[in-house]
Amino acid sequence: MLLSLCFALLLHAQEPMTIKLLPPGPGNPRNSEGDFVKLKDRRWLLIYSKFTSHGPADSGAAMLAARYSSDEGRTWTTDDRIIVENEAGMNVMSVSLLRLKSGEIALFYARKNSMQDCRPYLRISKDEGKTWSAPRLTIPDTGYYVLNNSRVVQLKSGRLLLPVAYHHNETLDPRQFNGRGVAMTYISDDKGKSWRRSKTKLEHPDPANRTGLQEPGLVLLKDGRLLMFIRTSMGTQYYSYSSDNGDTWTPVEASTLQSPVSPASIKRIPKTGDLLVVWNDHANVPEAIRGKLRTPMTVAISKDEGKTWQKAKNLMDDPAGWYCYTAIAFAGERVLLTYVATGAGQDKLSQTVITHFGLDWLYR
Repeated sequence: MLLSLCFALLLHAQEPMTIKLLPPGPGNPRNSEGDFVKLKDRRWLLIYSKFTSHGPADSGAAMLAARYSSDEGRTWTTDDRIIVENEAGMNVMSVSLLRLKSGEIALFYARKNSMQDCRPYLRISKDEGKTWSAPRLTIPDTGYYVLNNSRVVQLKSGRLLLPVAYHHNETLDPRQFNGRGVAMTYISDDKGKSWRRSKTKLEHPDPANRTGLQEPGLVLLKDGRLLMFIRTSMGTQYYSYSSDNGDTWTPVEASTLQSPVSPASIKRIPKTGDLLVVWNDHANVPEAIRGKLRTPMTVAISKDEGKTWQKAKNLMDDPAGWYCYTAIAFAGERVLLTYVATGAGQDKLSQTVITHFGLDWLYR
């Protein structure tokens, strides 16, 4: 009986558990996308976008705030530590945290001054996030560039890659936004001191498509190629590949990940070597919402480097839900996710949650 009880408790511990960590409140109408990094003292650091005012789309005022976990993501501190004040004309948001090969921690984030000027900046911490360097501009070219949260990668060579989408807003009314994205990478081979654009700029094959190629992400494949996965309005995530460490890219092609106009996140599972994807799986949703709502929130694994996906499981499936902008981390035998999760009666991008589950549950 005791062994049976222990086994049942172990199985339960592997099941997904969700923490509604950052609900909105007075003077704080939105808490959204962030990223994790593990500190040398074994705590986890989460930095997220904390909004202090409403604004159309993503133009409200925001700063970057931090929470900490000392028990592998099961519980988190309740008070914010402000990491970057709002140093932009509109906001700072969309965090990527990266443990560099040097041992330092890199913090990338968007500084949004206007609908004509949105570019990523970089700060470095040499003391485990206690203090940060002055901000450094990563994209020398002017314009509106979208770098999603938890997107920056560093290759074995030390090369840093920013997967971004450029939106040509310069000729529009200052309040307007050109939704058609052009995907590309920005590359640094000197530890983030200087950056250049990739030789390839990826355009959607349909010149009339209004969303183009948006919010790209990267994952390194076992054969040394890079896979770029891209949000589109074509009913699936699109793929492109690079065989030269992110400088040139193949023409885009549809993947098997059916989804609305919403980003996916993909990372390699350290223990198994398989790929883990988190996305809004629209393969079996009702026709009325297919390609529209960002629900359900689904996880799956790939054993063939993203060609096919298996063991799909829904983490969230409220028909009125809105789930997106996921960061993925691995804490031993467990997976940590942070993402935006809202339901009926809530603003669509207003609440950050954390979900954790065991790898056994994922593969079950």
